[in-house]
Amino acid sequence: MRSLARRLLPATLATLLGAALPAAAAPASATTPAAHAPRPDCSRPLSLGLHEHGLLYSSQTGEGIDKDIADELARRSGCRLTLTLLPRARIWQLIESGAMDFSLSGISNESRATFADFAWYFSNKYYLLMRNDTGARTLADFEADPALRLGVIRSFRYGPSANRFVDELDAAHRVDHATGLASLYQVLLDKRLQAMIIEPFDYPTLQSAAIRAQTTIIEFDDPPVRHGLIMSKKALTARQRAAWRTLVDGMRADGTMQRIFEKYFKPELAQAMTTF
Repeated sequence: MRSLARRLLPATLATLLGAALPAAAAPASATTPAAHAPRPDCSRPLSLGLHEHGLLYSSQTGEGIDKDIADELARRSGCRLTLTLLPRARIWQLIESGAMDFSLSGISNESRATFADFAWYFSNKYYLLMRNDTGARTLADFEADPALRLGVIRSFRYGPSANRFVDELDAAHRVDHATGLASLYQVLLDKRLQAMIIEPFDYPTLQSAAIRAQTTIIEFDDPPVRHGLIMSKKALTARQRAAWRTLVDGMRADGTMQRIFEKYFKPELAQAMTTF
């Protein structure tokens, strides 16, 4: 765990975040789809849930990494994908019930693995964005002060140590849940929360002068966490999930996934995130 000096922000924050990810000396490698691999079944419209989250998707612009990936999946498969903007927690519920086929940028855990399959295409680390006036300098300092509160997005999970941090504070009734990032930033600036968890997709908001002046970033001691296409086990057969995984692997193998990330991040960070 280490505090990243605020004087380095915002110009080099993306570089610092990239340095925390695995070094990427070669283009992303993935298994090239075999000629005999199953093709996605396009016999019905398929549903895909988007959630508003920094560079992943913005409803104001209608753009983001997840939207670009969804468009490419539709183009390659020839399937009709119906995109719906929903809170992340609701998306997970629909994936579990089989009422939604896909979502994007998801991470797995023991519970989610019972109802969802994944096709991995990037990894990233998580960080604690903490107010300077807390008096805390480490994660342990924050945990030790019962007056300090953490804000998280409902249903979000992270790396092992970040999950433990959240769960222990939640058990002590020190966690507030929100449906999105915007409200968390506001209550943090209003001093109703003292910290929140962030990732590289939140970088544009961290350029705000108000946030830079009032906060410090602390890194969780976790390796990068894999994220991918979320596929409902109830909605899609194992053969169809394999077909979509092959499609995603192809996007990694031919460099398409890295090029999508390069629209939003510096090339070295995009390469590091899509190489694992």
